Amino acid sequence: MKSNVLVFPAGEINSVELHDALSNNVNIEVFGASSKERHGSYVFKNYRGGLPLITDDSFIAALNQLIKEWHIDFIFPTHDTVSLFLAKKQSEIHAKVIVADIYTAEVCRSKKKTYQLFKEYGFCPEQYENFNHLPCFIKPDDGQGAVGAKIIHSAHDIPENFDFEEYVIMELLPGDEMTVDCLTDYHGNLCAVLPRKRLRLFSGVSVAGVNVKCDEEVKGIAESINSRLKFFGLWYFQIKRDYNGKYKLLEISTRCAGTMCLSRARGINLPLLSVYTAQGKDISVFENPYTVVMDRTLISRYKMDYDYSTVYIDYDDTVVSGEYTIPSVIRYLYQCKNQHKKIILITRHNEDHEDELYQSLYQHCIFPALFDQIISLSFKQEKVDFIDPLGAIFIDNSFAERKKVFDKYAIPVFDVEGIEVLLDWRE
Repeated sequence: MKSNVLVFPAGEINSVELHDALSNNVNIEVFGASSKERHGSYVFKNYRGGLPLITDDSFIAALNQLIKEWHIDFIFPTHDTVSLFLAKKQSEIHAKVIVADIYTAEVCRSKKKTYQLFKEYGFCPEQYENFNHLPCFIKPDDGQGAVGAKIIHSAHDIPENFDFEEYVIMELLPGDEMTVDCLTDYHGNLCAVLPRKRLRLFSGVSVAGVNVKCDEEVKGIAESINSRLKFFGLWYFQIKRDYNGKYKLLEISTRCAGTMCLSRARGINLPLLSVYTAQGKDISVFENPYTVVMDRTLISRYKMDYDYSTVYIDYDDTVVSGEYTIPSVIRYLYQCKNQHKKIILITRHNEDHEDELYQSLYQHCIFPALFDQIISLSFKQEKVDFIDPLGAIFIDNSFAERKKVFDKYAIPVFDVEGIEVLLDWRE
């Protein structure tokens, strides 16, 4: 029986990771919703925007209405503040929120509460009440993504109108930083401790990283944190080495991190295991025996306001290039099949040997039935004369062919690289 999982809010990097981790599982249907419109509608097949803000009195009613409409079983919050809010409102929400208990969520949302809880532990960084210990480091008590964080070398670096109540002043940690992904089952057992190093940051977000072996020091910190707090499913913490090479705690979070994809790349799908935990299932974890390096940059996803039902596509240098099949084109063609669009292959592959086209298709492991129709032309025939433009697009690597079709019918035409615009990432 399928479980319906709602990701909220569904517009940031970690919501995409939740989507990618869950959307291909046969027993899960993924949904996304947001209050502020960002990227979610480009990724989630089932998506709803325009929900009230969590600060709005109507939010819970609107959320429960969506839960009823979509038959939602579980909710993944993707922001620390939202995680805390939903944890507090769990009794009013008509679906299970995959988050730690209220106390744990409150501690993790506040650096001061975190450090107070672990002040007797050797991994807790030293905090200061003033700026008499320089250099030092400041960060907002309830911030995230390095926003507002700053090294203070001298009095000139102290922000104007600095509010001691809203910030933490702590020792400067000059060493390597590491994020540790963790998983706690419904019995409270710590099932996974998966460290990864940040190799590059962009606006406080890790865009490059590598998984590393978990040593006893890191494992001990994870076990200590898990023993004092009550997690449910995935969570993570961040640590950094001090001047003596000892790891000190930076923060803890009860939500999914966007770079948990590194753990998933090792074969440990933390979001999926968290859903199993919420279902009351016993879970086990093992790692594939290799190291993974991750690097990412911005990618583009598109929407266009042209609705089409038929795709005319060339063969040579469009579907295949020499002895190779073009993967992005094959992906797109199967997308068209799933969306019940008509695919017509139109080609002048070899007018003297019509069978050669079918031989080429089989050599490239392309089943001819992928195409609703195959039009094999002589070199004297024009492709433009065999096109029905109603609800159609045309894909061909030849500019001359594309221009003829466009000039006659004014329908969208695409080169091979333009197929990127046609890809639908929603699953």
